Amino acid sequence: MPALMIQGCGSNVGKSMLVAGLCRAARRRRLTVAPFKPQNMSNNAAVTADGGEIGRAQALQALASGLEPVTDMNPVLLKPETDLGAQVIVHGRRIGTMRARDYSRRKPELMAPVLESFNRLKAAHDLVLVEGAGSPAEVNLRAGDIANMGFARAADVPVVLAGDIDRGGVIAQVVGTQTVLDAEDAALVVGFLINKFRGDPRLFEAGYRLIEGRTGWRGYGVLPWFPGASRLPAEDALDLGRVAKGGPFRVVCLALSRIANFDDLDPLSAEPAVSVTMLRAGEALPGDTDLVILPGSKSTRGDLTFLRAQGWDIDLAAHRRRGGAVLGICGGFQMLGTRIADPEGIEGPAGESPGLGLLDVETVMGGDKTLTRVSARHTATGAEFDGYEIHIGRTRGPDCARPFAEVAGQPEGAVSGDGRVMGSYLHGMFSVDGFRRDFLDRLGAQGSGLDYRAGVEKTLDELAAHLEAHLDLDGLFALAR
Repeated sequence: MPALMIQGCGSNVGKSMLVAGLCRAARRRRLTVAPFKPQNMSNNAAVTADGGEIGRAQALQALASGLEPVTDMNPVLLKPETDLGAQVIVHGRRIGTMRARDYSRRKPELMAPVLESFNRLKAAHDLVLVEGAGSPAEVNLRAGDIANMGFARAADVPVVLAGDIDRGGVIAQVVGTQTVLDAEDAALVVGFLINKFRGDPRLFEAGYRLIEGRTGWRGYGVLPWFPGASRLPAEDALDLGRVAKGGPFRVVCLALSRIANFDDLDPLSAEPAVSVTMLRAGEALPGDTDLVILPGSKSTRGDLTFLRAQGWDIDLAAHRRRGGAVLGICGGFQMLGTRIADPEGIEGPAGESPGLGLLDVETVMGGDKTLTRVSARHTATGAEFDGYEIHIGRTRGPDCARPFAEVAGQPEGAVSGDGRVMGSYLHGMFSVDGFRRDFLDRLGAQGSGLDYRAGVEKTLDELAAHLEAHLDLDGLFALAR
């Protein structure tokens, strides 16, 4: 069955959102469609129906397609742990941690599993929509490439380039990309589109025609800025807003240097009575904070050092004395304990670090990575919710006798004696409306009747309609082969 690839003239030009919208538009045309990203780099991951993990963006694209996410949709996932190294996930499973130079040498070996996944999706669907990574203009990375033109050449998939006019210089983005591509790669590019336009698109007509004239590529439209983008889960931590405007109950999330699975916050940001602030490096915790969230991290001990360097450990202690609440999720839960030991050096140099001491628990890294979807019951409120676990390490200690939740009749997480400090390995809990409402009510906020998941579905429909209104979708889908 046919496929079409969306590549970008740079990172963060909106490729993930474009593919999600195209998936929903194809589904509305009664096509069976599947998303595919050969290689992704993100610490925002989702647990799949087949028990692996993929980038969160591909999970959103699967939702747009009306599918359960599976590992074939993102066969290679890189999860950065340091500036020079990342955990490497292949077909949903961790194969180890590699430094960038070592991964570059191993990368050509991964084309085979990438093509296996792609061919399975092609065999099962009418259309596969492929998302590139970064930019094909990074020709210094072309040797052994599996993410952009290397994949497109190997799979013989036509490419449409997306330029980001919001950043400025979009003419140079598109024309310059053609200039640096070799002839065989450039021959696979069948058109371009312009994304994130603000204002009157007629003002760009001359620039649009200039790109067509210089490149010989056909343009498929100028897409205005989609205002609903903030209502969909972000993949890149750089996309996280500073403050989500809302009500008087103030939630502050610490923006850790290796923050992971930060889409846990999206449902809270949508609550009318809640304001969510991402606290950046060097900023002090506001004194009027009601709830502090320590999010997941891809490098728990490293981010604990980062947290202390910002003085946030002192801020957290003061917040605790004022009677404020604290919730640690996954790596954040591990940080709340008294000790984190990594004897095998799984997340960095072997050793151990003292925790924040806000929960009487200890964590030891090791063993198999936990990747599972769960159904749980919140101990304090009795609210039932579904979520997922995605972590390495086991946490034990006296405060585990007061579990945060129960999963299959077994205790999960830990809570302090006064109930104000909570830790859990469960991601995705706030997506469940009843749990979110009861959790906020218990902390003194006013939970709403918001149907969060229905809101995401509605936004995907709006995104598809936005693309239909401004792009030549008939022409784009006709390009697929």
